Amino acid sequence: MQEPVSNFVKTNGIRLHYLDYGGNGPELVLLHGLTANARAFEGLLAAGLAAQFRVITVDLRGRGLSDKPIWGYSMHKHAKDIIGLLDHLQLKSVFMGGHSFGGLLSIYLGRFFPERIKRLVLIDAAARMHPNTREMLQPAMSRLGKTFPSFQAYLESVKQAPYNTFWEETMRSYYQADVQELSGGKVKPRSNPRHIRLAVLNVLKEPWPVYLSKQTKPALLLNATEPYTLNAPLLPPENALETARQMPDCRYEAVAGNHQIMLYGPGARQIAEAVTNFLLA
Repeated sequence: MQEPVSNFVKTNGIRLHYLDYGGNGPELVLLHGLTANARAFEGLLAAGLAAQFRVITVDLRGRGLSDKPIWGYSMHKHAKDIIGLLDHLQLKSVFMGGHSFGGLLSIYLGRFFPERIKRLVLIDAAARMHPNTREMLQPAMSRLGKTFPSFQAYLESVKQAPYNTFWEETMRSYYQADVQELSGGKVKPRSNPRHIRLAVLNVLKEPWPVYLSKQTKPALLLNATEPYTLNAPLLPPENALETARQMPDCRYEAVAGNHQIMLYGPGARQIAEAVTNFLLA
């Protein structure tokens, strides 16, 4: 897998950062989870997606190297950022996918901008997650706003998170992109917890069952069934299947791992194969 081209585009009033991994296949735009960044999918690329698609990933507003406005974290604002990126890249329509929050944003894009979407890939995203989702996300959210004495100290901290049940080197680039370096070698996560809370509040305002029922594009929903935190999956299979049934044309597939590590190791290999089969059928 080659190192991606890093670039910025002015879209919807902000400066948005994106990565273009190149390749001669059809374009696949992948949108990361709530507190993640554009490097979140490198486990999937290494597992086979890089050979099949021109993968483009994005730092959503408020994350990574993209601008971090004080306000503007609605789904509509996020969606318009992505449409501006597609316009900049002169991409009339693409395969669109996302993990968790990025999967919901993909659903939103499919509902309101269907002419720009060919098919949808939803990675552990559904209208209803686990009822204790907020509590289950606390180990991931707790890193935000903290300063760590070094990147190595930060890395050791995230390795101890309950959802990181194994480690592979493709994870390093994701965590490297997660932090900014401060004076004296200290590091701090780039995402502002206030912005993340605003994004969550705006997600909860949307009528997701309505959006699902009005989807016109075929979709693939990939569900991680292993425990994330609190000894339970973040997206229980019954909730994932409920979302799949609410869509006119959606396939469901369970994959190895939990909500986080599904993007690496055995889960990544399953996802890469399932996505390739679905999109290139």
